Amino acid sequence: MSDSNQSDTPKFRYTAQTAGEIERRWQDRWEEQGTFQAPNPSGPWADPSADGKQKYFLQDMFPYPSGAGLHVGHPLGFIATDVFARYQRMTGKNVLYTMGFDAFGLPAEQYAVQTGQHPRKTTEDNIVTYRRQLRQLGLSHDLRRSFATIDPEYYKWTQWIFLRIYNSWHDERAGKARPIEDLVSAYESGEIATPTGAAWADLSDTERIAAVDARRLAYKKEVPVNWAPGLGTVVANEEVTNEGLTERGDMPVFRRSLSQWMMRITAYADRLIDDLDRLDWPESIKAMQRNWIGRSQGAALRFPVNAIDASIEVFTTRPDTIFGATFMVLAPEHPLVDAMTPTTWPEGTKQAWTGGHGDPRTAVADYRLAASRKSEVERQADEKTKTGVFTGTFATNPVTGRPVPVFIADYVLMGYGTGAIMAVPGQDERDWAYASAFDLPIVRTVQPSDGHPDDQPFTGDGAAINSANERISLDGLGVADAKAKIIQFVEAEGIGNGTINYKLRDWLFSRQRYWGEPFPIVYDESGAAHSVPESMLPVQLPEVADYSPKTYEPDDKDSMPESPLSRAAEWVNVELDLGDGPKTYRRETDTMPNWAGSCWYEMRYTDPENTERFVDRECEEYWMGPGRGAGEGRPNDTGGVDLYVGGVEHAVLHLLYARFWHKVLFDLGEITSEEPFRRLFNQGYVQAYAFRDHRGQPVPAAEVQETTDADGTTYTWNGQVVTREYGKMGKSLKNVVTPDEMCDQYGADTFRIYEMSMGPLDQSRPWETRAVVGAQRFLQRLWRNVVDEETGQVRVVDGEPDEATKRLLHKTIDGVGRDYSQLSYNTAVAKLIELNNALTKLDDVPRAVVESLVQMVSPMAPHIAEELWQRLGHTSTITFEPFPQADPALLVDDTVTCVVQVLGKVRDRLEVAADVSDADLEAAALASDRVRAAMGDKQVRKVIVRAPKLVNVVVG
Repeated sequence: MSDSNQSDTPKFRYTAQTAGEIERRWQDRWEEQGTFQAPNPSGPWADPSADGKQKYFLQDMFPYPSGAGLHVGHPLGFIATDVFARYQRMTGKNVLYTMGFDAFGLPAEQYAVQTGQHPRKTTEDNIVTYRRQLRQLGLSHDLRRSFATIDPEYYKWTQWIFLRIYNSWHDERAGKARPIEDLVSAYESGEIATPTGAAWADLSDTERIAAVDARRLAYKKEVPVNWAPGLGTVVANEEVTNEGLTERGDMPVFRRSLSQWMMRITAYADRLIDDLDRLDWPESIKAMQRNWIGRSQGAALRFPVNAIDASIEVFTTRPDTIFGATFMVLAPEHPLVDAMTPTTWPEGTKQAWTGGHGDPRTAVADYRLAASRKSEVERQADEKTKTGVFTGTFATNPVTGRPVPVFIADYVLMGYGTGAIMAVPGQDERDWAYASAFDLPIVRTVQPSDGHPDDQPFTGDGAAINSANERISLDGLGVADAKAKIIQFVEAEGIGNGTINYKLRDWLFSRQRYWGEPFPIVYDESGAAHSVPESMLPVQLPEVADYSPKTYEPDDKDSMPESPLSRAAEWVNVELDLGDGPKTYRRETDTMPNWAGSCWYEMRYTDPENTERFVDRECEEYWMGPGRGAGEGRPNDTGGVDLYVGGVEHAVLHLLYARFWHKVLFDLGEITSEEPFRRLFNQGYVQAYAFRDHRGQPVPAAEVQETTDADGTTYTWNGQVVTREYGKMGKSLKNVVTPDEMCDQYGADTFRIYEMSMGPLDQSRPWETRAVVGAQRFLQRLWRNVVDEETGQVRVVDGEPDEATKRLLHKTIDGVGRDYSQLSYNTAVAKLIELNNALTKLDDVPRAVVESLVQMVSPMAPHIAEELWQRLGHTSTITFEPFPQADPALLVDDTVTCVVQVLGKVRDRLEVAADVSDADLEAAALASDRVRAAMGDKQVRKVIVRAPKLVNVVVG
């Protein structure tokens, strides 16, 4: 605990109260003087003083301003980036460092539904709390650049970017986005065929609109979606947990087919994978993105359907196993199912295939209904019992010529591949389970390894077996060779082709909620969509009486979404002049997902006051362009933010979406950087003790009593024994400690030092409030090395430090500077403590040493550093003081300890010059009294010298 209330505290001692006074005073001064304002190369914030300075742009991931405020785990990354920003300023760089708020989203809207309070009021109140807490920590943000995604002047440009994407298409030939006008020109000239193949001149206006819409990067389409009745909205696949619940709120999710806005992120799949190699990101994050995109090479194969004039196309990464394809499985939503389902079961249909129904159409309809009520996660769970029903139709294996029954089953999804699979039970665990459940044949096409069980599929590599006909034989070939041969064969036969497939699907971009960015889209009487012109942006949310979506029970499987905006009739139905006279239009009533605002905020940070453009070209190029700042001189530099710090939980969602938007804007010539974030760093979590009662329910950790006796330690809450565990700090475990508490009890600088010293930044660390006192003692000793606690006078002297102190200082400068540059803050703190402790042992503290120490401490504990710097006689802020430079000559020890052995046993240790010669070292060792005594009368046979650290004397 803090000692601020001790009665014997000297008047000028550094206590929590003293720290608080110092910290508030310096925070006020920094804000008044605009200390951390970074000049821009152009615009209202241009400053010639920045010319010639290298820039550095770093940022934290957008925080969401929740009503609970910050706990001590949240500032871990914020403090780390602040330390880095302050260090970069001391190395002479122009540093852009600020923070805004990702403020649209479900929590505020759910609170509004419960209380009737407008989500803007709730959100803005929460932002005020966050800003107060962040200011209290002494974060060196450029406050001019802060904004929230809910600010109309910000989301005006979010809507503008959406329109740029909407009015673009992806040209596969060029591998980039181009304006939609170029697509129309290509249709007109015949350079690109229309979807129907008809000439552009022969198409009706409606057909032309459809042809253009079919290739837009933002488009509307009826698709299977994740519908969460409990939230009243559709959620993206990435927002559904492995349990089939929503990431926010843990609400059940069901499948529905709805008309939704989509983003054609799949067009960028290859670039999103390939450009990862150019980024300085953790390999684990790159792997997660690669796996999510899921690029795989294989073949598209066509199985003719016997009953209709059509083929079922499948994609497989193992075309070499086609001889073992004994049945097919389609997603229940597959478009061919209706056409291929007969009215009666074929003769000989097994009872297990019918699902207990008297005819195929009833069986298929009932199974489809049941599948629609399950989430994708439920449908794909490996452990679930395999279900399905025979469609009543057979297809033909194009290689073996045998008929294969076609089933529908919910474990196959329409959004993955083609929505159909060829089932090879001999080589696939799911297919084996399905074949076993439905009494289907199993043919092995790869020779299992010795000892492999007969009742299990073999999924490893091996020689092909049972894979030959009169036209081709794969038998004896390994998997790679067999794949190459069968692809060549199916292409020659016209029954398939080699291809690449992706797990990534287009980004579902619609939400049936109120609290989000309105789409800048209106519909005419025919239902055709039109862009709202830039002069009419932003399209602002209307005031509504009811923020809730249509009310549902959380598990109402049969409900359908209804956006709250659809009830704002005066806003929805509007008269606009879009260039051809006033007409009545209907606004889009879905809103954008909260990801929209965070897809581009790094660019707005560079120029947030711009009212003419989403970002000034010169500002974007200066702060984010390739070859600038941290990317200077790097080959194949993508540009982007120099350092981006945040949690690993955003590895797929935010980072993938932001990269997609950025690449589109780059293709359209709006920006110079190809990627939003050059370097990514993931900080760990702060964990804390949590306690559970006999029911397993968390109890408030702050109220738990600890008792230690001979039998050990016992933890009780309200007199009941509870169990202790470690968990991520948060409300759910009732183990929250707030930074407000820490600042009150110890001061912000102590809190900062403790957080940075707890362990490597990229690792999770346990929180222990009692250990914070160690950081406080370090700062108290630093204070005493400068300030006399009784008089308040500076107690340093101007004399030259002794040699040992001087060498320790320069080693500390060298080590701490290196640690700061590598974000190794815990080791930097250890070095600073070592130097500080050495100074406490001196009768007189040399000014030259303590001033360098204060400068090195400044990034970590900026308030006390500013105060001590001023007390040491300096009138300007320490913020821009150059970081101390180490003298290379003082980094090399003058003397080292040489171990002298006789017959391998240590007999003496000698302090010798670091550059001692072999001859001098040998002479010194043989002259040692201890060595001579160990040798006795024996003769020296050999002397092994490894200057300057070892001499081994061999006697006999």
